[in-house]
Amino acid sequence: MRAALAPPAPKPPATPFKPASYGRFYAETPAEEGDNVQTWLARGQNLIVAYSRVSAGALLSRQGQVDEYAVVLPDSGLSVEITAGGQVETAQGPCVAFIPPGDSQLRALGKGEVYRLITTRATDLAARCSNAADFATPDPNVPDLVSWPDPVDGWRIRVYAGDVPAQPGRFGRLYRCSTIMVNLTSGRPGPRDPADLSPHHHDDFEQYSIATAGEFIHHLRWPWTGNSAHWLDDQHEFCAAPSVAVIPPPATHTSQGTAPGLNRLLDAFCPPRRDFSAREGWVLNAADYPAPER
Repeated sequence: MRAALAPPAPKPPATPFKPASYGRFYAETPAEEGDNVQTWLARGQNLIVAYSRVSAGALLSRQGQVDEYAVVLPDSGLSVEITAGGQVETAQGPCVAFIPPGDSQLRALGKGEVYRLITTRATDLAARCSNAADFATPDPNVPDLVSWPDPVDGWRIRVYAGDVPAQPGRFGRLYRCSTIMVNLTSGRPGPRDPADLSPHHHDDFEQYSIATAGEFIHHLRWPWTGNSAHWLDDQHEFCAAPSVAVIPPPATHTSQGTAPGLNRLLDAFCPPRRDFSAREGWVLNAADYPAPER
């Protein structure tokens, strides 16, 4: 279904391609450690993935955050209390929450895993990402980040359930805010059939494939242009959970779950995807966040 949305061939690039980048949190040193919390950071051109292991009482704060960000609790059993703009809300996993600009705080009410998706406008976090060196030079194939319109009734904490039943013809569970789109999936049990993969590409935006359970091989292939100096070797990169693969345009890519148990990816896009947003009923909170006129 996703591959059907892709155009038949990538646009001719004006610049060399950029290789994929990875954050393997399970194999890296935390960027931050505090009372009852450890946090790892990895980034793409537009988005930072902050992965935290928390116990009850842990605090995750942002001061003077310049734009909206997302909080994802992929598993049931963990709740967090979110405070922002004088509002207090409790989010219980699985869920997606969008947090308004300004000061905010998350307080863990139990033990589990929290994913925060924050744009690279948060320069304090971007500089401390484990793969920051990969983005010392921006990818010219990715347009500058432009936020989508503000929510229809103003800035506030918004929490959306992550266990909405599947529906024929709808792809995943898509939620968007003014900066980010999240696809919160249920995952697949057992290894993926190698005869049933879904290679596809994007012309001009990154995909953040965040492994929240299981193990994956990310298969990537870049097109050949007339300038062989721009060619890149195919990649078949192993990533266990927790991790993130930052897939640049216009690489053809597909991810293959390989673990015997649950294999689950959380896909994120920054800014939101126009093609997904144009499909009637696909974005579950579309009424709260208008799409750009063009």
